[in-house]
Amino acid sequence: MQIFSVLRRTALVLGVASILASAGTARAQETVNYGVQPATMPIYIAKAIGLLGPIEKKHNIRIVLRSFASGAPENQAMAAGELQMASAGMGPAVIASARLPATLVAITILEQTAIIVPIDSKLKSVADLKGKKIAFPGEGTQQYPLLVKALADAGLKISDVKLYKTEGSQVPTLLKNKSVDAGITWDPHVSNALAAGYAKVLITAEKILPIMQGHYIGNGEYVRDDFLKRHPGVVQDLVTANVRAIDFILKNPKAAAKMWAKEIGFPEATINFSLEQKISVYSRNITPEKSTIDTFSKFLKEAKILQESDSPKVDPSFAQKALVEVK
Repeated sequence: MQIFSVLRRTALVLGVASILASAGTARAQETVNYGVQPATMPIYIAKAIGLLGPIEKKHNIRIVLRSFASGAPENQAMAAGELQMASAGMGPAVIASARLPATLVAITILEQTAIIVPIDSKLKSVADLKGKKIAFPGEGTQQYPLLVKALADAGLKISDVKLYKTEGSQVPTLLKNKSVDAGITWDPHVSNALAAGYAKVLITAEKILPIMQGHYIGNGEYVRDDFLKRHPGVVQDLVTANVRAIDFILKNPKAAAKMWAKEIGFPEATINFSLEQKISVYSRNITPEKSTIDTFSKFLKEAKILQESDSPKVDPSFAQKALVEVK
């Protein structure tokens, strides 16, 4: 009887140990916070077509897409360690890779930005903006230096116009209400105004600063350095998922528009308009080449957004490997 009692106690102890071990394994699952915005980012399509689940299972992680209004608060969250990876406009992405413990690993969208005016506006060129009121999303955004360059190319200074700071999403409404003479914002806000029929393009980003494949570089993926060091495999799989998502977008644009509409809450017709009119452009070559980033950094330094001493950290190897993996 004593032997059986000992066996029962041993079994009980082993059972409790097994339960505790299982609980420990569950607790060990790491959450990967991925910063996003309500824009047509490929990572949303990666989620919608089921690419994130296998990555979570493979690495015992939980991927959470955390949405922000713009790149500045994304960078604040990454600086605080609240984000491990992020997708944002190239301005904030390059700033983060220069000033935060973060590295740029991919370029996922081209174009995106445009200066737009009311549909019945008599403004024909950037030079006509002298003395006009222009809505813009802030000096920390990539739209600001694009505006500065567009004005400079037309012989104007920023002091020659009246700036009105607002959220990028509010620019279409301000144009509709004739509260401003022009506005600069990014997609899908650009397409929202154009598709609704109350705005037109004055000039696109590719006309202001063509950098990559004849286009402006609109969006980048960047990673905290400590996470990159600990989990290079996770970063690789997420970059590869972005490439697979871009392939899906290029082959199935209408299906992608439907998925984005569900994920970000924008009208499907607006997203289709963006894809058809190439307001946002997608290319499977997402590699952040040094020459491309050097050109963009020079642009940001001239606009006083980066300091001369700032040197963005870039690792193109993840994008290069992704392109090999995804034929």
